[in-house]
This record gives sequence, C-alpha cells and structure tokens, in this order.
Amino acid sequence: MFDVEQVLASRVHKIDASGIRRVFDLAAKLENPINLSIGQPHFDVPDAVKDAAASAIREGFNKYTQTQGIADLIAQVSDRAAKQFPDTLGNGRGSLKDETSTLITSGVSGGLMLLLLACCEPGDDVLMPDPYFVMYRHLVTLAGGNPVYVDTYPDFQLTAERVERAITPRTKLLLFSSPSNPTGVVLTDTNARELASLAEDKRLLLASDEIYDRFCYDGPCPSVASHTDRVILLRGFSKTYAMTGWRLGYAIGPRPLVEQMTKLQQYSFVCAPSMTQVAGLTALDLDIDGYVHEYAQRRDQVVETLGGAGFEITRPDGAFYAFVSVPEHLGITGTTFAERAVERGVLIIPGSVFSQRDTHFRLSYAVAEEQLEAGLKVLTSLADHGS
Repeated sequence: MFDVEQVLASRVHKIDASGIRRVFDLAAKLENPINLSIGQPHFDVPDAVKDAAASAIREGFNKYTQTQGIADLIAQVSDRAAKQFPDTLGNGRGSLKDETSTLITSGVSGGLMLLLLACCEPGDDVLMPDPYFVMYRHLVTLAGGNPVYVDTYPDFQLTAERVERAITPRTKLLLFSSPSNPTGVVLTDTNARELASLAEDKRLLLASDEIYDRFCYDGPCPSVASHTDRVILLRGFSKTYAMTGWRLGYAIGPRPLVEQMTKLQQYSFVCAPSMTQVAGLTALDLDIDGYVHEYAQRRDQVVETLGGAGFEITRPDGAFYAFVSVPEHLGITGTTFAERAVERGVLIIPGSVFSQRDTHFRLSYAVAEEQLEAGLKVLTSLADHGS
C-alpha cells in the first residue's frame, strides 16, 4: 500500500475532531445512554413540511435549481429580512435595497464555508468569541485564515471593547453566533449597536450566525443587522423546524460578496436541495411558539437544578444549550467531568471542544423531559461525589 501521507494536504492535519470523538468512543460501549450532547431539536419535522417535500418529489421537482435558489424562497426570506431590518437591509418599500442580495445555501454551515472561502486569504485573521461554535475555527483554517479568539469569560457577552483589543491590521472579519452555541447567551442590543459602530470604524465585516434566532426566551433577539449593513446574515431551517438533515439555509448581505459566494456555490454545493427549498416555503409560515415555550421551561429546569447543586452557570437566553462550569472543589477538567458523566450513562460535551479553556461542559436540553430530568440527576450526583 502506498504512503497516503505523501498526498494528504497539510490542512487536514490542522483539523482535530478528537474532543468529541473521545466522548463518543466511550459512549459506544453504553446501551441507551441519556444523550444531552446532540445539537438538534427533539421534535420531528412538522407534517406540513414533510408533505410539501413529498409533493415536490412526486411532481418531479428533483433536479438542480438555479445556484442562488428558487425565486419564491429568495423572495420570501428577502422580504422578511427587509421588513425586520428596514433601516439597514431594506429599501423602505418592503424589499431589500439594491446593494443587498440573498443566496439560498446548503445549511448555515454551507453558507459559512462559502463566506470564508470568499473572504479569507493566507494570513488573514478571523475573530471569533471564545467559547465558539466548534466548526468556526476549522472552517477558518480550511480557508487559509487564522482563527483569533476573543475571550468572553465569565459572562460570555461579545462586547466591542473585548473585540477591539483583538483587532490587528490583518483582521478581516468577526464571526459569531447569537443566540450562541455553546453558551446560549444572546447578544444584547447595546452590544449589537456598539459592535456595529466598531465594524464601521475599523472596516470589519460582521458575520452574524443566527441559526437559533427563533429560540429566544426573554424577548426578541437583537441583531447587529439592526444597526449596520456591514453584515452577512446567516440563518436557516435546521433548528427552527428540526430540518437538520435537510440542509437548507440562507445568506443575506452586500451584493458583491453574495455574488462571489454564489459563484463558489456553483462549483461546490451547486445548489441547496431542490425539494427542501420547496418545503422551506411551507416551513416559513409555521408557528413553533409551543416548542419555544417548552424549551424555555427546560432552560429554567437546567438553571435551577444545576445552580442549586453548586454549578456555576450563565443563564442562557436562547438556543437550547447550557455551558456549565465544573465545580472547583472537584479539581478536575471539563473533559474529565464529561468522561465521568459518560461512564454514568450521560452524554455531554467537554467545553474544550468549543474553547481554549477546559473548565466547562456543554449540555443540550432539547430532549424529552424525562431524559433531561434523569441526566440532571446524574450530573448533580457527580458534583456531590465527583465519581
């Protein structure tokens, strides 16, 4: 057998999946673990969305679409963004202004990859908060950029002051999620406004990953797009409608940038799945407030239970995650705590997967109530006894 290392690109060795893999290697030995690790809703895709996709398939809508997406879906997401952000993205008449454009993507992750390929050159710095969504740093590396981490501990708020300290002449853009994965923290409107002002002053692009925008529990979700057009807005259907496997998202931003992303999509993803795009039109009109209310109750349960057991936890205002500090008296890392939880049949993710620190763990409360209750019981027991 030939030496494969001779043909492998150096970039693949810069990608490390061992943090999550180690946990799941341990979990593979378990029967029916309590899974608090998965980043997707516990409910199924709504029947109306399934029916729309099935009808599209039966009616022969199975071929490529235009690279930028089907016209009806582009119009729907564009008009909604124009109405939500009339002063920055809109033209005052319910549509996007001419300088702004929309691309339907293969999930938000597909949009992120296109964005970074379009913007990053070797040596460019891409700022991101620490903690960060695990994919960010690896996509930046694949695009040839340098991930630069903005420390947001202990409150996990991304502030202009924190970001400005990290800016150098090589800084190209700021990439972040709100509501955040892994912390569930939501950007305040004040911080959104100040970040927008900083972006204008420093000529930065703001890449705002808002895949969890419908999961805000204590009021509307602020967005930097309310305050500046120096933004690429990334949203999708995976979390809101449980369509994680359907790979459907969209990017809205400056027309010249979106045009370059569209060109790159033509030679990579080609287009988002055709029948999924049709189903997305149906999904946009569905009411998921019941699920949002249910997850708000789960959030409260996590905060009250773990907080009462001595864990330090920053209250998540959105998404469906909690980023929890391992009690100091245990004297162990987040990785060790996660391994001990797995040994007790509960899957959680070490915080080091999302951070340069190893002091926390992430859990998802997008699970059935009885599963969450059982998992929290194990975690509180570990806090008492450490094993």
